[in-house]
Amino acid sequence: MNKNGYLRHVLACNPPLRERFIPWYIENQVVGWLRPWLVEKLADRPDFFQIGQDRVCLHGRLKTFSTRTRALDEVVSWLADNQLITPPMGEPYPVTPGGRDAALCIMDRSAAAYFGVRAFGQHLNGFVRKEDGIYMWLGRRAQDRLIFPGHLDNMVAGGLPWGVSLEENLRKECAEEAGLTAELASQAVPVGLVSYNRVAERGYRPDVLYCYDLELSSDFRPQNTDGEVESFSLLPLDEVARLVRETDEFKLNCNLVIIDFLLRHGYLQPQHDEYLELACGLRRPLNDGLAVQIRNTET
Repeated sequence: MNKNGYLRHVLACNPPLRERFIPWYIENQVVGWLRPWLVEKLADRPDFFQIGQDRVCLHGRLKTFSTRTRALDEVVSWLADNQLITPPMGEPYPVTPGGRDAALCIMDRSAAAYFGVRAFGQHLNGFVRKEDGIYMWLGRRAQDRLIFPGHLDNMVAGGLPWGVSLEENLRKECAEEAGLTAELASQAVPVGLVSYNRVAERGYRPDVLYCYDLELSSDFRPQNTDGEVESFSLLPLDEVARLVRETDEFKLNCNLVIIDFLLRHGYLQPQHDEYLELACGLRRPLNDGLAVQIRNTET
């Protein structure tokens, strides 16, 4: 892989599958993907899981949203108490075979990656137009962050928990991460999404990020209120693009959000040698690649 360039970040978020993940089913629908070690542990909980040769199924007796959720709460606490996964965060994420509205139950955010559950997030590009071009606000993640401490981030970025609308959550994240008023946050323009299928340390990550642009006045200064960001910088788009192209300064998925911005605002032109692969690669089919594992086990 080229050590420089934009495409390497897309490829890093969508690596070739070199290990086995086992599909997890609820109501004959795949809702997650598990590493074999976790399947072995779940075999100790036959009250909640039915383990097959090539699949894991939530027990058929758990037929409602609430009973499934309570069962998963107990399992997540049990795994965390045995120091097999990170402790619960108290933030519910949907367990879904599709979009958020298709959720069959919920589970704690801390366990989502271990169970290969699709996570949803919102990322906002805060930018300013000056006489010499576009400038973008970037945050520097605090050093105590569990994931990518000290790395660059979008001005506003956060997970999208269950039971909160996109509009409500965006206002909350804007206020916490950058000190934006609700009125200013409401001016953010939804511009689409990026999706990727990443293999991470904790597990499989078939994630979706809803993206927003917010044009800001030249006198605006973001101010973090929840301690997740240690500083902000306003950089010309040339420098932002260079940082993506030539460094690994950004939290990994933030590179994709910025590449999408560069494409949409015409910074990256169709004649760029990576243009086609970038434009196609930012929106990967959900669970792309793992579907092959299912087909192989069913034939």
